[in-house]
Amino acid sequence: MKLPVYLGMLQRAEQELASSFRTVADGHGDEPDVRATCELLASQCDEHVAAMQPLVDRYGSEPSDEPERLHAAALPHPRSGPLALLRDLQDVHLLASFVDMTWTLVGQAAAALRDEELQQVIADREAETQVQVGWLTTRMKQAAPQALVVAG
Repeated sequence: MKLPVYLGMLQRAEQELASSFRTVADGHGDEPDVRATCELLASQCDEHVAAMQPLVDRYGSEPSDEPERLHAAALPHPRSGPLALLRDLQDVHLLASFVDMTWTLVGQAAAALRDEELQQVIADREAETQVQVGWLTTRMKQAAPQALVVAG
């Protein structure tokens, strides 16, 4: 069974996503909605990691460097300049989309295993991750006109 590979990848991806949200919050504190929302979303990611622990204890976990590689390439620190917020949000969106799809794939395994506890953990966290992706999309749409047309 290869579920432990994906559980390890998902756990690490959630940790990297929390770190990326915090990086954006710290780097764009002049945008109050960004700071507050990113801090909230980082806390959700922390909770996702904690909620996964009983599942990791049951099925195991194999470490993966994929999410860390995405974080290292995408958002080692916040950018500055007119496009900074838009680019940082877009990079976090990439990682959040990775997390969202990984929840979906683990959910398929949970259904195949008929593990109701795993299915419930996934359903709750997948829904929150989809909200995170949605907020990032909306906030990028809001930032795009200023960053791409007005900023010089």
